[in-house]
Amino acid sequence: MIPSPILNLQDIVNTYKDAAVLISDSFEIISANPAYLELYTIDPSCHTSVSENKHYCYNISHHYSRSCDQEGESCPLQLAKSTQTKQRVLHIHHTRYGEEHVDVSLYPIKDSEGRLYFLEVMKTVKHASPQSIQEGMVGKSVSFNQLLNLINRVAEHDISVLLQGESGTGKELVAHAIHQASSRNEMACVTVECSGLSETLFESELFGHEKGSFTGAVSQKKGLIEEAKGGTLFLDEIGDVPLNLQVKLLRLIETRMFRRVGGIEQLHTNFRLICATHKDLLQMVRMGKFREDLYYRISTFPLHLPALRERIEDIPLLVNTILERITGNKKMQVSDDALMMLGRYYFPGNIRQLRNLLEFACVMTDSSVIEQRHFPSDLSREELPNSPSSIIDYDDFESSHQQLMTLEQHENNYISHLTRYFSDKKLLATKLGISERTLYRKLQLCRKQNVAIKESE
Repeated sequence: MIPSPILNLQDIVNTYKDAAVLISDSFEIISANPAYLELYTIDPSCHTSVSENKHYCYNISHHYSRSCDQEGESCPLQLAKSTQTKQRVLHIHHTRYGEEHVDVSLYPIKDSEGRLYFLEVMKTVKHASPQSIQEGMVGKSVSFNQLLNLINRVAEHDISVLLQGESGTGKELVAHAIHQASSRNEMACVTVECSGLSETLFESELFGHEKGSFTGAVSQKKGLIEEAKGGTLFLDEIGDVPLNLQVKLLRLIETRMFRRVGGIEQLHTNFRLICATHKDLLQMVRMGKFREDLYYRISTFPLHLPALRERIEDIPLLVNTILERITGNKKMQVSDDALMMLGRYYFPGNIRQLRNLLEFACVMTDSSVIEQRHFPSDLSREELPNSPSSIIDYDDFESSHQQLMTLEQHENNYISHLTRYFSDKKLLATKLGISERTLYRKLQLCRKQNVAIKESE
């Protein structure tokens, strides 16, 4: 049985609908609620007793043999222990359903005798996945997880969000993810394409129009603002809105009042605003092409979307996901060499370009395997500056500021790079002609090398 001094803490754990556990300061799970036992693979006896079988949070959620901080991840328990305050992180956990993004909140609490425990509450993220899914965002890289953490945080607050990033990075997907994670998710998320619209068409699309207000207006039409009432209004490519229309947009955002084109009645609406652009709005403000007051109205929470070259470790997952989406039941795969070539490419068009390349390759192959030759011929000639083939250029070494690395360090760097494309370590070891044990030893040396470099900086 659970020791009597913490019976009141067990009651707290059971009040949560989401997965929750009570943890000691040595990471041992003291008790868990039914939602946790349903989500994770753990001996059900821990719900009432842990005297015989001890379980540790890092082992259950991460399959680690030691705490998260020792494995290079942020550990909310260590932070909560040192600060005595609530901590919140986004982790990827191993659940009964495979890997899932989990929003973790951890609270330090004390029992009736003053002993310190930690209440950990876990919410699985529904709008993104570290596995291939048919809809929504996918990724597991550090930069993707950082973005997802910010999405989860800002979704809880009804403030304006400005999505900034290169074309093709998935700004509309992020906008819908914020909407889905918000309290407005049962209402509509309405997208307004701001680029390429004339002044009259923009006003008519956004505000709606009355019958007879212009040629072709044969009936009254509600605008997208009215469609978004109670939900989210997503203004895509807001940097393309002409200056004269920016005034009307600013008034709408400030007052939530508008009139249909040709109408006189003031209408009220209520929406959550998300804007997106690939342009440098601050530079446009300095050049007088974008209103400064509008910029500060829409950018309460600016959110940068990483380019694909900033998350190349996600390429294998994105490739599998895109292929599943575009080929349906036909099983397609990309060869290891082709996957490595994609990992070296710069991707100026980001994920949209990756999808186009895969669609091209699917047309060119006559089998279920996509090889290098099935991609456009110029693809292999445009590589990332930090790809394995260009880690160091000895002809330009004298003019560079890189430190001379040993052959072993180069080897470790290269092996570390390959792990982005081979989730199966046994397969990678086989292809490298080494044992799994040797592979893990080299990866451990590489991690130590990277830590040493960061400390020296």
